[in-house]
Amino acid sequence: MRVAICDYGAGNVRSVSTALRRLGAQLVDDAEAADLAVLPGVGSARSAMSALREQGLDAVLRKRVAERRPVLGICLGLQLALEETEEDGGVRGLGLLPGRAARLRSGRVPRMGWSRVEPIGDAFYFAHSYAVETPAATAYAEGIVAEARSGSFVGVQFHPEKSGAAGARYLERCLFPG
Repeated sequence: MRVAICDYGAGNVRSVSTALRRLGAQLVDDAEAADLAVLPGVGSARSAMSALREQGLDAVLRKRVAERRPVLGICLGLQLALEETEEDGGVRGLGLLPGRAARLRSGRVPRMGWSRVEPIGDAFYFAHSYAVETPAATAYAEGIVAEARSGSFVGVQFHPEKSGAAGARYLERCLFPG
């Protein structure tokens, strides 16, 4: 499968690339033509959205979803897919999913560590300070949205590329669905 990682300066591009290559993905630069586009994420929402706009990747991702072509968002990538986020004083997102990202107000912040995701049943590694609020949620960890889906978009709050065997299995299902 040909996979394009949308490189907008996110901190986890290298680890995502490595994880996908291990599973047999062929990495390509063209997010429009790839079989799967990945929106990774570690960083600031405002600078990430600015870089996506500058590169025209915002329009490419919207077009892919409109055409029902797969896009995977990881951590900040999930949050950027929403309509908006509270981060950086408020940032308008891509609108691929309904909802918003709100700052975590209880528990440990940032929320870092391993947590079981239900109904998936595996534990994954999380590192985030904002939580997704969306009716498109499909899985939770400790009461926080861990996965959301809408049309051809799937996003995860956890880091599959840092989640060992469980993360590899998750990415493999994204690469080779069905």
